[in-house]
This record gives sequence, C-alpha cells and structure tokens, in this order.
Amino acid sequence: MTVLYKLETFEGPLDLLLHLIDKAEIDIQDIPVSEITEQYMEFLQGMKELELEITSEFLVMAATLLSIKSKMLLPKPPVIEIEDFDYYEDDGYDPRAELVQRLIEYRKFKSIAVQLLDMESERSLIFTKEPEDLGPYVPAQADLIPKGLHTADLIAAFRKALSKAARRTSYQRITRDEISVKDRIRDVTEALQRTGIGGRLRFSSLLHEEMDRHEIVTTFLAILELMKMRAIFCYQEKLFDDIVMEWRGGEEFSGLQHAEIDY
Repeated sequence: MTVLYKLETFEGPLDLLLHLIDKAEIDIQDIPVSEITEQYMEFLQGMKELELEITSEFLVMAATLLSIKSKMLLPKPPVIEIEDFDYYEDDGYDPRAELVQRLIEYRKFKSIAVQLLDMESERSLIFTKEPEDLGPYVPAQADLIPKGLHTADLIAAFRKALSKAARRTSYQRITRDEISVKDRIRDVTEALQRTGIGGRLRFSSLLHEEMDRHEIVTTFLAILELMKMRAIFCYQEKLFDDIVMEWRGGEEFSGLQHAEIDY
C-alpha cells in the first residue's frame, strides 16, 4: 500500500534549504554546500524510509546541490594560452551564486507572505456593510418658509421688531443682600455676651428656616474665627450632635466687632 503524505512544514525545496540554513545559523551568502547537501540528502532519505512521496522539485534541488558540490571540489581549469592573448577562467565565479540569489528572493517573498497573512487576519476581524439609502426613514419636515410672503413683508416685520427694541430702554438689576463674616461675628458675640461668662449657646439657635446656604456657611466661618481668637470654646456632647459654644471672652473682647476680617 502506498502512503501519500503532504509536507505541511516545507512548501518546497527552497523552503527546506532556508530551514536548514537558519537551523545551522550560517550566512546565506557563504553556504557550506557540502554540509547543507548532506543534511538535505538525509532529509530525503528520511522521507523515503517513511514511504513518503518525494516530489520532483525536491529531487531537482538535490541534483542541483550535488552539481554545485562537485564544481566546488573540482580543480580550476588550466590557463589557455592563445597567440597574443592569455585567457584565464574567471577567478570570481561562484557556482553557488545562482542558488544564493534564488534563496534571497524566496526569503523576501516568504516574509511578504507572512505580513500579508497578518494583515488578512486583522482585516478579517472587521465587518463592513454596504451603504443603504435611509431616505425613507427620515421624517418629513415642514417647509420653514411660509408661503405667500414677499420681501416687503419681511422688511415690515424687521422694522416692527426694531421699534419694539427701541422702547426697551429701562432695566433693573436684582441683587441679594450679602452678609459678611465680620457682621456674623458681631451677631454671634452679642448673643453669647448676653449669656454671660461661661454661658452656653447651641449653633442651631443661631439659625432659622429663612436662612439660605450662604448665611449658614458665613455663620459657621464666624464661629471658627471666634475659636481662633480664643473668645469661645466649642464642643459636642456626642458624635454628630449639635455644636455647643461656650463664651470665654470678657471686657477685653468688647471691641471684637471691630476685628479685621476681610471676607
């Protein structure tokens, strides 16, 4: 029974030669033909022992390698002397040159093929769709320009708008009353002084329902300033409880309302 086996690793004899050259880590411009030929023939012999079909391409390459090997082993031909002319064989001729050029070109195309395969893999992840006419799905819009109007009508409307704008000469600016930290310090001090030395006052007693956020923040800043000046002592009976203020000032704080507060 004949066993047919397709080589998936090597696509041809050049691919096999490149594999042998890369495996041996040798310069492709200076191939040791004798060594590479032996490895190549060993590979073909292994295929034959496994009863694998050897294509003609591999056999042609084997013959080419043997021919190059024999040319490199044979001595150079003698000098041919002709009257008034000496003919020498080209000393720079290398039997491997044609094979090396084929290998270099094959390596280039193989590298390009790998790049194209990578590009194909990336492109296969992108799905496209042919453009379609979405006109039927666009909602119909009414004509923005009323019918029956003329240029004179637009001019008349523009003059009417200008006359209305000319009458709008008066305007008012509405502002809210701002309260400073200095004013709140005076208010808090007066409230605490009425309690006497050691008197206590809760922070919530300084607030009322009609106060906005700005006034509440200003009141809290006033308390911080009084603590900084050591006029009051603040504490909480428990966590998140109301802040209790204790008046520590005396006559020396009677002029507290004149403190230099710039906000």
